[in-house]
Amino acid sequence: MEVGKKIYQLRKLSGMTQEQLAEKLNISRQTLSKWENGTSMPDVESVVGLSMLFQTSLDELLLEGNDHAGEKKTQITLEDMMRINARNRKMNLLLSSGLLFLAIGIIYSLLGWIPWCGLKVLKPQEALVLTLFGKYLGTIREEGFYFVNPFCTAVNPAAATKLAQSGDIQRNNSHLSISSEGAGITVGMEGMGRKISLKAMTLSNGRQKINDCLGNPVEIGIAVIWRVTDTAKAVFKVDNYKEYLSLQCDSALRNIVRIYPYDVAANVDTTGDGMADEGSLRGSAEVVAERIRDEIQKKVNDAGLEILEARITYLAYAPEIASVMLQRQQASAIIDARKMIVDGAVGMVEMALERLNEKQLVNLDEERKAAMVSNLLVVLCGNHDAQPVINSGSLY
Repeated sequence: MEVGKKIYQLRKLSGMTQEQLAEKLNISRQTLSKWENGTSMPDVESVVGLSMLFQTSLDELLLEGNDHAGEKKTQITLEDMMRINARNRKMNLLLSSGLLFLAIGIIYSLLGWIPWCGLKVLKPQEALVLTLFGKYLGTIREEGFYFVNPFCTAVNPAAATKLAQSGDIQRNNSHLSISSEGAGITVGMEGMGRKISLKAMTLSNGRQKINDCLGNPVEIGIAVIWRVTDTAKAVFKVDNYKEYLSLQCDSALRNIVRIYPYDVAANVDTTGDGMADEGSLRGSAEVVAERIRDEIQKKVNDAGLEILEARITYLAYAPEIASVMLQRQQASAIIDARKMIVDGAVGMVEMALERLNEKQLVNLDEERKAAMVSNLLVVLCGNHDAQPVINSGSLY
């Protein structure tokens, strides 16, 4: 076989064009074409380059077939090269496909989760305040399944704050108390969700020791029923609307309790009209609770909260004066009872004397009337049963 035909076959088996092979050998395409046509022969340097490039010996490249065995040997070598070339093409195809799928997987793992962040589910009486890069977008109030901008952020600064006996759901067992006197606020160590509850909730702050208008220390506790009406105000007007509500409840309670005495007292004006009245914490509980509710409502209007109801849950004198005030109440009760007994006894004595005079059963002088009145009062007002004394002599 001629050298030009060998060069031609080896180039075809390698899958190269004349331009590509000429570029590797640093020759022109026309020179390579002349080699393949047999019009010229390659020089020694080019022959060595072809041998190294096609990985064949110089004898196989230059000798024109010694015999039939040589041709057979060349034919077997070319078939092997064709199989190797086909196998390389399959491997390259598989490698390209694997790299493509790997790139798609990496891109999906990095970006594919982003759309899932836009899926939101709301239950009845729940709201979601949304912001986009710090700008308030709006609030979702209706229950259902929503898809929002995946880059939107739900905002609820009070999500981790729990109020004592509130309608909040405890989603995390680890929490930190921030109240030293039983104010009933706990802060979770982890977030509890960004949804805002629109349900009516109960705030029951701890008992507070407050001086009434007479300076007597009393302990009082209240329960406040409240709910969120304006979610935007609750989130953006105050730092934490639950802590804000708890603080305003304590402040309003102190302001109202200082106006009233514990029990009805003389010369005390509780209404502010300049006239003394009988208002008291114990006797006017409904009025006091209503005034506390109104006072709290004034303070939390800017936070978008509505106070539905306020009720006094505990009321008593402070322990340091409780025993003294109990003795005072007992003494007042004894005095009132004695006064009622004396009034009744005087009325009975007066009725007895009038009946005796009307029927003229006995004529009594003033001295005997005084003795009779004294005996009757002793019998009627005494704590023990009277011991009768029989007089067998005359009256004088």
